[in-house]
Amino acid sequence: MSDKAQPIEIGKFGAVYGIKGWLKVHSYTDDPESIFQYKPLLMKSAGGVQEVIITDWKRHNKGFVAKVDGYDVREEVQALVGIELLVDPSSLPELEADFYWRDLVGCQVKTDKGYHLGVVTDLMETGSNDVLVVKANSNDAFGQKERLIPFIEEQVISNVDIAGQLITVNWEPDF
Repeated sequence: MSDKAQPIEIGKFGAVYGIKGWLKVHSYTDDPESIFQYKPLLMKSAGGVQEVIITDWKRHNKGFVAKVDGYDVREEVQALVGIELLVDPSSLPELEADFYWRDLVGCQVKTDKGYHLGVVTDLMETGSNDVLVVKANSNDAFGQKERLIPFIEEQVISNVDIAGQLITVNWEPDF
């Protein structure tokens, strides 16, 4: 099974809230509130991946709290703290762009002059623009090196070929 077919983490349960089995929910979705609209919502625990049903949720301060079906008291819901929330990739909405950020992880990165910079290992949000975290291969003439390359289309990112797992950048390698 390919990594693209594996369930995708879209949030996690945080601290217990109150005494009636509510807990905080941390959403990683673009629109944080949309985490509650995914069906089925899955949770990853020591026992594997299983469906979780949110019976109620509400905004609380800058985040959310939720009530999980079958958990009615603080002591029971404590077991869910830190549990990842997942969805099946087929549940994701249609793309406005050509790819999800997760599709970029694992892509090779080369300059438009043909120099291999490494592989995308992560992405960071900085506020002004997103940044590719690119790690050079061990056979890189300059040793193991991590580069941060801004994801600015046309100016820095020349081409993204998801099928070919290649990102071409207008970037000078730092030696």
